Amino acid sequence: MATPTTEQAKGPIGQLTMYTTTWCGFCRRLKTQLARDGIRMAEIDIERDPAAAEYVMSVNGGNQTVPTVTLVDPTGEQHVLTNPSAKTVKRLLGV
Repeated sequence: MATPTTEQAKGPIGQLTMYTTTWCGFCRRLKTQLARDGIRMAEIDIERDPAAAEYVMSVNGGNQTVPTVTLVDPTGEQHVLTNPSAKTVKRLLGV
């Protein structure tokens, strides 16, 4: 099984950042599904990064809901998704 990377994904598929926690099962599942398809991401643990936690709360109505995903699609449009499916992330990345 492929292991997700914490390097910023750049290139023809855009950029992908996932805000997570170590204990989040939904986060682990999404990371595994994306890694299986070779999709790289930057991963930020909101419990270790207060600024990231503030950002997640700002886009989720004050809640620290993870996974929260930000991505830039191939057209340059930025998306913020809360607990998205792997299928949705891959579609927006053009994969």
